[in-house]
This record gives sequence, C-alpha cells and structure tokens, in this order.
Amino acid sequence: MKYGYARVSTTDQKLENQLEALKIAGADKIYQEKFTGATTERPEFTKLLQKLNPDDTLIVTKLDRFARNTREALDLIQDLFNREIKVNILNMGLIDNTPTGQLIFTIFSAFAQFERDMIVTRTQEGKAYAKRNDPHFREGRPQTYTDEQMRLAYHLRQQGMTYKMIARKTGISERTQQRRFKGLLNANNQKLS
Repeated sequence: MKYGYARVSTTDQKLENQLEALKIAGADKIYQEKFTGATTERPEFTKLLQKLNPDDTLIVTKLDRFARNTREALDLIQDLFNREIKVNILNMGLIDNTPTGQLIFTIFSAFAQFERDMIVTRTQEGKAYAKRNDPHFREGRPQTYTDEQMRLAYHLRQQGMTYKMIARKTGISERTQQRRFKGLLNANNQKLS
C-alpha cells in the first residue's frame, strides 16, 4: 500500500496542494494534520507509522513534512528501512535502503536542518534589530481591538452591562474583554502610582 502524509504548521494554512500531490503520486490512503513541525505531538503521523507494513510506501511532499530535524529524519528513515518500508519524498524522489540512498538522504536532511536554523537566526536578528530601533515594536500578533475600542467596552462594563451583552454589542469575546480589562486596570494603576 502507498500511504501519504500531509502536514501544515498552522490552522490558517491549507493542505490542498499537498493532498493533490500525494494523490497524483498514487497514495491509496492519506493521513493529514495541522501541527507545527517544532512540536513532538503529531498524532496522525504516529498512527500512520504504526499502520505501515513491509513493502508499503510512505509518501510525503517535502522533507520538512517528514521530520523536524536531521537527527530525527535519520532515525526515522533507518527505522522505516529496517521495517522494509519505502520512502518517497516527492521533491527528492524514492529513497532506497542503499549506501547511495542513505548518503543522499543524509545530505538533504542536513541542508533542510540548515535552512530551518537560518530562518530562526534571521528571525531572531530581525526582532533584535526592531527592539533596538523601533520604540513601538511588540512581539506577537497585533491586537485585534484598539485600546480605544477596549476603553469603550470597559465603559459599557462600568455601566453594568455583562460580558455577554458587551460581546453581542461590540463583537469582542468575553475572554478577550476579561484579559484586556485587566491590562487596562494595571495600566491605570501604574499611572496613579
């Protein structure tokens, strides 16, 4: 049997391109999930690995869908080879259990690891530069609601409206209100100190 595995790192990303490529490559069954490659939690991949039998083929679109780092990739490929399972990484080709196949896989794994490490390094350097040179720099996602919108919602709360009523009126979730109102109170208390 040919089994495909598709993964994206965030819930916003789409799996369609990978699924289509896996179907074209002849995958009989496809396992898919949305988990970051940095996490060890990949329940669908774990299920797939347990399902594979000798002479089956595991198909993934790219090396970074297969493993998080070079060491894991090498361990995983060796385990699959020991179990007589073929590995087809679509942007590399069929990896076979020969000295040449293992060498090629090791080299590509090392380059994939290097590329991931460079992305992390560039991101950290960019953040460090922004922290030094941009007084308005904030890490993380930008706030969905402005401070002004939150002050208005807080004013409604002060007038006796419930979180639920405010959520219906403003679209700001109850949890966001509670979290941001705490921030407003802390900021006000610091100003008074």
